[in-house]
Amino acid sequence: MMHNRKITSSELRVSRIGLGLAALGRPGYINIGHMEDLQGKHNTAALEEHNRQVLDEAWRRGIRYFDTARSYGRAEKFLGSWLRERNIPESEVIVGSKWGYTYTANWQVKAEEHEVKQHSITQLDKQREESNLLLGGYLKLYQIHSVTLESGVLENRLVLDRLHALKMHGMHIGLTVSGPRQAEAIRKAQAIRYDGEQLFETVQATWNLLEQAAGDALAEAHAAGWGVIIKEGLANGRLTHRNTDPAFAQKLAVLQEVSQETGCPADAIALAAILAKPWADVVLSGAATTAQLQSNLKALTLKLNTSQLERLSALQEPAESYWQTRSTLEWN
Repeated sequence: MMHNRKITSSELRVSRIGLGLAALGRPGYINIGHMEDLQGKHNTAALEEHNRQVLDEAWRRGIRYFDTARSYGRAEKFLGSWLRERNIPESEVIVGSKWGYTYTANWQVKAEEHEVKQHSITQLDKQREESNLLLGGYLKLYQIHSVTLESGVLENRLVLDRLHALKMHGMHIGLTVSGPRQAEAIRKAQAIRYDGEQLFETVQATWNLLEQAAGDALAEAHAAGWGVIIKEGLANGRLTHRNTDPAFAQKLAVLQEVSQETGCPADAIALAAILAKPWADVVLSGAATTAQLQSNLKALTLKLNTSQLERLSALQEPAESYWQTRSTLEWN
């Protein structure tokens, strides 16, 4: 059983590593090598069975936080069914979901658009109801999906008021951020208050060895009592041996060097570097197979030394170029 950690000023306790379902609820995703992970099992029944196997392993290994979204294909449905089939008490697990994107790929790997973003009150009300039907009392953290300053949602009083009303009825409220200006979005969200209290209790952000720009803002949020959840710790597979881009070769060599020193795989090293941050409460594994999950979980027992952390920290690239590269990753 892994050590649990409190992630909000309330008693919301979660495992240090959580399971994110972005790659598990639909046949197509942008992770490098995703096609191999699903081994051609694209029909709904096969993918649901594949989900059950990964979820069973996650539970067996002590994972108690599961992160999903309306736009992750059928991830909420698969997760809700699994929780009920396994008779898991609502008090023993925390599910976080998100609203703001609609899945539009219609179960295709190649689609004109895979998800469409809309941060309106209508979308919030509609998706809240859908998530509630599928997840019921397991759903304890509700997050705005992929807040950017450009989306304008942090100025939408109708939406903020509705989220505050949900909070007053016992739901924990968070946001996820993305893009090169994550830090600015986090700081802007921290200023939103109702009766002197911050509206948001958690933030989910991208932070990994390549994209470290939001670090200071995450430390501030953590100091203010927010729970910090880290997504894309492996940069969609770019921080693993699957990244065969010649431009990455030098960085891969550093990962391999630390891998030889520790006897741990590159993915566990990348995740352990995040767990070493005092402000990182939960680090999401985006594993699409049980083998990947087992490999990711090696991060929990890996303590990197100062020299290793310094060498790994030097892999950082400018935020703008990181997000530009991410935008070119192919759905597969």
